[in-house]
Amino acid sequence: MKMNYDVIVVGAGPVGLWLACELKLAGVDVAVIERRRERTAQSRALTIHGRSLEVFALRGIADRFLSKGKPIPTGHYAALDTRLNFSTFDTRFPYTLFIPQAVTEARLEERALELGVTVLRGITVTGIRDDGSRVHISTDGGEFSGSYVVGADGARSVVREHAGISYEGAEARNSLMLADVVLASPPAKPVVSVTNEHGSVMIAPLGDGKHHRIVLVDPQRTHVPRTEPVTLQEVAGPTARIVGEDYQPREPIWLSRFADETRLAGTYRKGRILLAGDAAHIHAPMGGQGMNVGLQDALNLGWKLAAVVKGEAPDKLLDTYDEERRPIGQILYTNTLAQVGLVTRFDPATLALRETLNDLLKIPAVNHRLAGELSGFDVAYGADAKAALTAGQLAAGVRVPDIELVGRDGGPMSLYSLLVEGRWLHISFKPGASVSGPEWLRSSSVQSMAVAPSGHAALRGVRALLVRPDGYVTAIDQE
Repeated sequence: MKMNYDVIVVGAGPVGLWLACELKLAGVDVAVIERRRERTAQSRALTIHGRSLEVFALRGIADRFLSKGKPIPTGHYAALDTRLNFSTFDTRFPYTLFIPQAVTEARLEERALELGVTVLRGITVTGIRDDGSRVHISTDGGEFSGSYVVGADGARSVVREHAGISYEGAEARNSLMLADVVLASPPAKPVVSVTNEHGSVMIAPLGDGKHHRIVLVDPQRTHVPRTEPVTLQEVAGPTARIVGEDYQPREPIWLSRFADETRLAGTYRKGRILLAGDAAHIHAPMGGQGMNVGLQDALNLGWKLAAVVKGEAPDKLLDTYDEERRPIGQILYTNTLAQVGLVTRFDPATLALRETLNDLLKIPAVNHRLAGELSGFDVAYGADAKAALTAGQLAAGVRVPDIELVGRDGGPMSLYSLLVEGRWLHISFKPGASVSGPEWLRSSSVQSMAVAPSGHAALRGVRALLVRPDGYVTAIDQE
């Protein structure tokens, strides 16, 4: 068995697999090692948000997920009655896709194997040592080594622990229940969300045409240890009481408890060791954000780590991974913890607060703000980028939408289709117009295109644009 690679990713969940795909696409020798012998059968994550669908579209594989999921045009914040509106964003994916994590993971492993990623299962990491030039990984199957190691091994990350990276935050205070079941009498609406003095329930289709997921907060059971098994009766009775209608759940395929522990890694990088996904941030699954933020961690890290490994960029480029993504983790930490407060308390004061927030969410600007946080559409890197994003303008650090372009030959093309190889993209909208990237960026790493001026609002007055492999603007020339 080969034991030495450019990069070793620990953890073959969605985040680890996607990172490995990005590295392999860039020509990096990468292996994924995973303690589980088989992919998980349980669908912990059920949603792919719009920005994550854009992430897949950037590499030409969004259809693999769209064909297996169910689009839901709105989202929720703390299960409030006023839904979050995604239609205000400039995107081809103004919705949340309901799709089981098991399916998402299978599609990502399929992509990884197509690219030639080495996926090794049944290997448990027991130790990690960074000697300054390589990282050595002790396992029950021998010692692996890589120029860099990425921990994508979940909330109890062995990589994070052995790297000595702190994981501070809020201890678990509440136990919530989850049940994937068949409903003998399913609701007419695709999503049911009810919170009152009896507790909180959310019910949504799993996307397989048969099962629904029930997420339940029963105030009489929030003290129960997460390790105690859940019974169907424990879910069915309180659900009917809270909703006021019995959907008759039966034939459970997964019953579980989860806690509201919320933590954020002190850094996403320590020398040659990096963290992504749940290894860097955990929280209660409020708004279905965890896996999505992790996938976007991987997209940000992938092209940077590949460039450094291949000697095409300085090592300090990896520092920008922590600089750009850890603030997103902090936002995730805050908004999920706030939602926990709203869905685990049922006293008159909290219920009144919920009603106040329901009204505030009817204000378009407020709704847009929270919808942007949950969907990932509002991610922008840098204070100036945030201001430009708020003003609806393109600028360095702002995500570029998938704009339809017209080539000099008159043929149509999608901007995202020009990024499927994971290279930098330079677009000239006016003859001779150009912009420069970082001083270390090689011309061979950039695909240059000359296109006709576009009438798209985001491109008004733009003469030239340089886009990073992850779809964010690096430089722009505007009239």
